Amino acid sequence: MKQLIIPALLALLIAGCSSTPDAPEQSGAPVESRTGGNGVATVTAGGLDGRNLPAVLTDPKSILSKRSVYFDYDKYEVRAEYKDLVTAHAKFLADNRQFKMLIQGNTDDRGSREYNLALGQKRSDAVKKMLTLLGAREEQVESVSLGEEKPKNEGQNEAAWAENRRGDMLYNGEF
Repeated sequence: MKQLIIPALLALLIAGCSSTPDAPEQSGAPVESRTGGNGVATVTAGGLDGRNLPAVLTDPKSILSKRSVYFDYDKYEVRAEYKDLVTAHAKFLADNRQFKMLIQGNTDDRGSREYNLALGQKRSDAVKKMLTLLGAREEQVESVSLGEEKPKNEGQNEAAWAENRRGDMLYNGEF
């Protein structure tokens, strides 16, 4: 009798564990959607894309579609050629308080891991400081360092290293 009960119990246990969930699983953290009193998002220029980003942030003709600020070797000052780009993003954030931004500081792979993490943080903090001085709220912008962990170019020459020395600006929905 025991020989029949144990396999039957095991079969029931396995069948019970393999059931599918009733509700669909949610991927990632929930994203808050803020709208005005009439149910329409503050940004209306061109609608929203699949990530709930307005077209002005993804249109290649818009300066706001550019999201990387590049840095000189071993430096963390925002170069003059990127000041208009950062200014445009600061104005967008100031005009659209419901959006948040994550700045990821990156480095090339020269230097120790610890040094590169610190330099990446200084780069992302430099972009954040400029954004907040130009009108974005402190709570809208977060800065983190990825150091050398997320290269844009895997090469081992100056052109590749220059592509990796950057701060990437991502809006909620992209991170």
